[in-house]
Amino acid sequence: MAGYIEDRWFRKDASGKRTIPTDRNGQGKRYRVTGIPGVRSRSFEGLLGPKGAKAWLAKAQHETTKGEFIDPRSGNILLADYYEEYASTREGDPGTLEGQDQSIRKHIVGRLGQKPLNGIKVPQLRQWLKELSGELGPGTIGLIWGYLSTLLQAAVEDERITKNPCKAKSVGPPAPPPKKVRAWTKERILAVRAEMEPRFRILVDLGVGAGLRQGEAIGLSAADIDEAAGVLHVRRQLKKVHNKLVYALPKGEKTRDVPLPDHLAERLREHLKEFPARKVELPWGNPDEPENDRQAEERAVQAHELIVTAPWGGPVRRDSWNERYWKSALVIAGIIPAHPDSHPTSKRRQLLKFVPSREHGFHVLRHTFASVMLDAREPIVAVSNWLGHADASITLRIYAHMMPEADGRGRTAMDAWFETGPDS
Repeated sequence: MAGYIEDRWFRKDASGKRTIPTDRNGQGKRYRVTGIPGVRSRSFEGLLGPKGAKAWLAKAQHETTKGEFIDPRSGNILLADYYEEYASTREGDPGTLEGQDQSIRKHIVGRLGQKPLNGIKVPQLRQWLKELSGELGPGTIGLIWGYLSTLLQAAVEDERITKNPCKAKSVGPPAPPPKKVRAWTKERILAVRAEMEPRFRILVDLGVGAGLRQGEAIGLSAADIDEAAGVLHVRRQLKKVHNKLVYALPKGEKTRDVPLPDHLAERLREHLKEFPARKVELPWGNPDEPENDRQAEERAVQAHELIVTAPWGGPVRRDSWNERYWKSALVIAGIIPAHPDSHPTSKRRQLLKFVPSREHGFHVLRHTFASVMLDAREPIVAVSNWLGHADASITLRIYAHMMPEADGRGRTAMDAWFETGPDS
């Protein structure tokens, strides 16, 4: 079997005994395991040198034969350095990757980055989770845990470490508390809409009247309104990638059609009469310079007549819109408290600061749409399609508590079934 142990301090004399000093005598580690194809040589020293070298040789020979050998020295790379290697080869939606990268650099690389991969064990994970629990909620910790587990699993598959410590049964992220999404009352929605800048009121209508996500609402074009068919074509969203706006497919890369109620169609006509649609040109999917012809074709600039634009005519940026207009309307309507240093008035919207209000984000309008549809006993599959969920199980998981209670029809049907005799 390939491989042997080399004594680097002494060589054999004529009798076969190791008595003749070499040029390296007394320098460096004495025993070296070498000669195994595909395995880097490894040296040992001290009183346990010969025993350690023999054990290493046997292990390397055995695992190499089975194709399972992983040199533990490959795990000496710092997690921060390994992440740079890993990140450079990832592919996927650039906006999603950017968001993940920010979380990984802040919460994983920022805390564990200076540890070698093979130095991250269960005790280190417990300490890391303890630190995160003092800053983040269980749901966010769960997401970050998933990122770390994926990273360490990649290290296993890259043969940097032998196993993923995140798969140990004795450690894991905290279970997220049960959370039920809430819908708004009609009175609350009307109050917020009344305090919204007139050019942006239609966004409230699209959120609650069609269940559009915020990026889909601000990416909707006049050509997407199909009054003849009674639907809105949800074909794109507006999103930020590398701090630049782009057009992209809706979440899940899934286009869809949603019902267009007469009331919403009338609101859209009124809006476009007062604020005509404007052409906005943006790249598709990724704002970076293309590296080849295929990327150039995929990322080519598209022009769409957007229903909602910023006051100066350009596209609406979600982050600034949320701060300047949405939260300002929430404060004035009494939904969230004002910042202690703020005096909310419509004339000072751009100067205000606001307290966090995650549960009162634009998405609550979408929840209200789902609530109304389910209360009207629309089929769950239809509601799922209108919301753009991957399948109805997602809709059930999020909105099951909003479904109306059974009204006794099933009980009546079962009574009728029992009352019908076997001979009838």
